[in-house]
Amino acid sequence: MNNALKNALLNRLIGMADDELILSHRNAEWTGHAPLLEEDIALANLAQDELGHATVLLGLVEELNGKTPDQMAYFRDAAEFRNVQFLELPKGDWAFTMLRQYLFDAYETILYNRLLTSSYQPLADVVAKFRGEEIYHLRHSHMWVERLGLGTDESLGRLQAALDQMWPLTAQLFQVSEADNLLSEEGVFPLAADMADEWQEIVLPHLANCSLHVPTHATMLLAGRETHTHFLNDLLTDMQQVARWDPSAEW
Repeated sequence: MNNALKNALLNRLIGMADDELILSHRNAEWTGHAPLLEEDIALANLAQDELGHATVLLGLVEELNGKTPDQMAYFRDAAEFRNVQFLELPKGDWAFTMLRQYLFDAYETILYNRLLTSSYQPLADVVAKFRGEEIYHLRHSHMWVERLGLGTDESLGRLQAALDQMWPLTAQLFQVSEADNLLSEEGVFPLAADMADEWQEIVLPHLANCSLHVPTHATMLLAGRETHTHFLNDLLTDMQQVARWDPSAEW
C-alpha cells in the first residue's frame, strides 16, 4: 500500500471510529435518565456497542500509525477529531436522541453493507462482525421515530424540531475529498456521495410516514470532517479528563 492510499485509508478509519466514539459518549449520558427502565438498559447497551466498534476501528488505525486506541481517544484535541458535527451536539431530549440515532443508523447500514466487499480485508472482516448489532440499532431507532412521530402533538413537535436542527448537518456525512476518490478507485472505501441517494431512499419515506416534514430550504452543511462545533471541546474535556490527569497510568 503506497503512502497516499495509506493516509487516505487512515483518515477514513479515524472518521468511522470517531463517529462511533462520540455518539457512544452522547448516548451514555442517558444512563439513569431514559424515559423507561427498559430503554435505559437498551440505550446503555447500544452505547457500549458503539464504544466497542470504535475500539476495534482504532485498533485498525494502530496498525497503520502505531498509536493505541487510548492515545487516539484521550490525547487528541478537538481539531484532530474527524466525526461529523451532528453526532457531537448535546443529547437534547429523547426525540432528538432517537432521531439522531436513526439518521446515523441508516447511514451506517449502507456504509457497512458496502464495506463487506472492501479490498482492505481487515476492514471488511470487522464490519462483518458489526453488522448484526447495527441491524438491531436501526430497528430500535426506526421504531422510536415512528412511535414519537405518530404519538402526541408534543412528541411530534419535538421530533420535528430535532429534524429541523439536524437535517442540514447530515450533508456532512456525504462530503468527498480528493483522497476519497483514490480509496474508491482501489475498492477500499465507497464514495460517500454515492451513498446519499440510497440513504434518502431509506429515511425520507419513513420520515414522511411519521408525519415529519424535511426542511426544503435548509442551508446544508458543506464542510469536511475537520470542522466542529464548540460542543466537541466540552465533550472531550469531560471524556478525557481522567486519562489526562496521569497520562502514564495503566488501566
